[in-house]
Amino acid sequence: MAAAASVSLPGARALPTWSSSVSGESQSLALSSWAARPRSARPLRAPARMGNVNEGKGIFAPVVVVVRNIVGRKRFNQLRGKAIALHSQVITEFCKTIGADAKQRQGLIRLAKKNGEKLGFLA
Repeated sequence: MAAAASVSLPGARALPTWSSSVSGESQSLALSSWAARPRSARPLRAPARMGNVNEGKGIFAPVVVVVRNIVGRKRFNQLRGKAIALHSQVITEFCKTIGADAKQRQGLIRLAKKNGEKLGFLA
């Protein structure tokens, strides 16, 4: 019988065996080859913005910004919250007067918010 000739190639690595995978010998080799891979060039998403899309736009936006700077942001937000609550109460009373249901009332409140954004009240 002929003996098998052993040929070694430069840079060739031996395949991992069951015993080497149990002992963890090939893990450092796998991690180093994984870390050397280039990452995909996926475009980064723009960060999510909370708030008004029309910020700074609208006919009342400059007035709102000036008042916010004079009064202070914290106090201004308190006043804005009270104004929004009062407006919602007015809409609710109007809906009771005309006999609109809760779904229609909610639609009117959403419409008021949209209009406030467009006019610049939420700048």
